Amino acid sequence: MSRILAIDYGKKRTGIAVTDPMQIIANGLTTVATHELVDFLVKYMQQEKVERIVIGHPKQMNYEDSENMKNIIPFMNRLKKLFPDLPVELVDERFTSVLAHQAMLAGGLKKKDRQNKALVDEISATIILQSYLESRKY
Repeated sequence: MSRILAIDYGKKRTGIAVTDPMQIIANGLTTVATHELVDFLVKYMQQEKVERIVIGHPKQMNYEDSENMKNIIPFMNRLKKLFPDLPVELVDERFTSVLAHQAMLAGGLKKKDRQNKALVDEISATIILQSYLESRKY
C-alpha cells in the first residue's frame, strides 16, 4: 500500500504528517518553510509512495472559509498540476491547534517546547490526518 500525506498549510510554516504504508497510524513527519514546501513534496514523492494528500481546510466557527483559504486554493491547484494522478482533499482543521497544545500538555512537554510553533504545526497535521483516517472507517 501507499502512504497518505497530510498538510497543515500556513503562511510561514507548514506541518506535514504521513501514515505508515498500511495507512493505520498517522505520524508527524516534519515542518517546512512554506516557500520550500513544493520542493520538499516533490523530493518526498520520489522516495515514498503516496496515494493521497489531505490538506487542512481552515474554517471559522460559522463554517465559512478562513482567510488562509485564499493561499490554499492556488497551492492545491499547483499540486494537481504537479501530481495529476494524486487525489487532493480538504479536511476540516478547526480546533487542531488547540488539540495539538492539549496533546503537548498531556505528553508532559515543557513550556518552552509547547511554544515551538513548528512542533505545533506538525502535531496539527498529524491530528488532521488521524481525523481523516477515522472518518474513512465510518
